[in-house]
Amino acid sequence: MENKKQEKVKCLIIGSGPAGYTAAIYAARANLKPLLVTGAEMGGQLMQTTDVENYPGYPNGIMGPEMMEDFRKQAERMGTDIRFGYVTEVDFSGDLHKAVVDDDYEVLADTVIVATGASAKWLGIESETRLNGHGVSACAVCDGFFYKGLDVAVVGGGDTAAEEALYLANLCPTVHMLIRRDEMRASKVMQQRVLSAENIKIHWNTETVEITGDKDVDSVIVNNNKTNEKSEIPIKGFFVAIGHKPNTDIFTNYLDVDSEGYLITKPDSTKTNVGGVFVCGDAQDKIYRQAVTAAGTGCMAALDAERYLSHKEFMATQEADVV
Repeated sequence: MENKKQEKVKCLIIGSGPAGYTAAIYAARANLKPLLVTGAEMGGQLMQTTDVENYPGYPNGIMGPEMMEDFRKQAERMGTDIRFGYVTEVDFSGDLHKAVVDDDYEVLADTVIVATGASAKWLGIESETRLNGHGVSACAVCDGFFYKGLDVAVVGGGDTAAEEALYLANLCPTVHMLIRRDEMRASKVMQQRVLSAENIKIHWNTETVEITGDKDVDSVIVNNNKTNEKSEIPIKGFFVAIGHKPNTDIFTNYLDVDSEGYLITKPDSTKTNVGGVFVCGDAQDKIYRQAVTAAGTGCMAALDAERYLSHKEFMATQEADVV
């Protein structure tokens, strides 16, 4: 890292979704005086979510951006220094951890909490973007309830798509599963469960051409890549389940990752292979991926960071007494 303007903090939090903001609330209450760098999308994936009805404490539901604004205000009220910015580079090789923000200044931190989340993979068509939050979703557990009693479609052929389809099959009369090949990538057990579900209709060799609807989803136009025939399927919900990509690229030179790029934490903790660096939320969770579980691990990361610093300070005091 070239010489840049530097500042020193006890706790740096990278990311501003439910995990990052919750970590900030706990870290601030522990007097760690955290600095939170928001990332490119302040508020994380929930900024793309309309109604949130499964987060405790909101009996009437709440809009995703509004909930993230509540999180932000609470973190600020507790004393968190929140800055809009993007961490472009890190160096976890020394006792003090370094992070470059916007290629502009460098933060030296005793502890770092990584809460950068994961991004859903999308098909990349215009109508998918236009109707996102209005019938188009990347999370059946989050949004499936809104389509109870309505026909929906799920795109994908892996375990995630199979799980989404099975979840929706308990709510919807018909679940159309759109698979671009003539076979599924899902595990044999998941394939068997999907194939045995009477209300899941599988469309093999099928690719999405367009999602129709002015304000909300009305149907999906698909193309059979074997016969090149197009058809239209009436639906009200369109769920993209082709995977997620964890936002962890800048950390992989220092932190252990699995085959999909998710950061690995030690059992029953948020600790990584580097002392003083902790991970929470979807950057390390590829199973649950819920706001409430992300917030829970954000709490854990702040507690782990506080205990790490307390132990480090105690050991420094002991060494000073010996000298």
